[in-house]
Amino acid sequence: MTPNHTDVVTLLAEVWDLSPGVRMGQLLAHLGVLGEAHLDKGLSDLEDEQLVSILELHRQELRARLGTNPSATPLPSAATAIEGTACTPVAEVHV
Repeated sequence: MTPNHTDVVTLLAEVWDLSPGVRMGQLLAHLGVLGEAHLDKGLSDLEDEQLVSILELHRQELRARLGTNPSATPLPSAATAIEGTACTPVAEVHV
């Protein structure tokens, strides 16, 4: 297992813990939507590093929403770019 694989598994577990009541399939579908919104790539087309970025973004959103990270602020929309990529604003997707 590469370091990126370990990061993905660790982040996925943490995001799932922050998403009570969400089924794994729902979480994976949501990650695919975030990948399309931010990187214009579906879940199956994301490189491991990009999936790590999507998971970190979603973790930040969930922590801000749940108030578990006081220094985090909710993101304004799903239009926030990842790693300097441009993206088109889309409707927010809530889990």
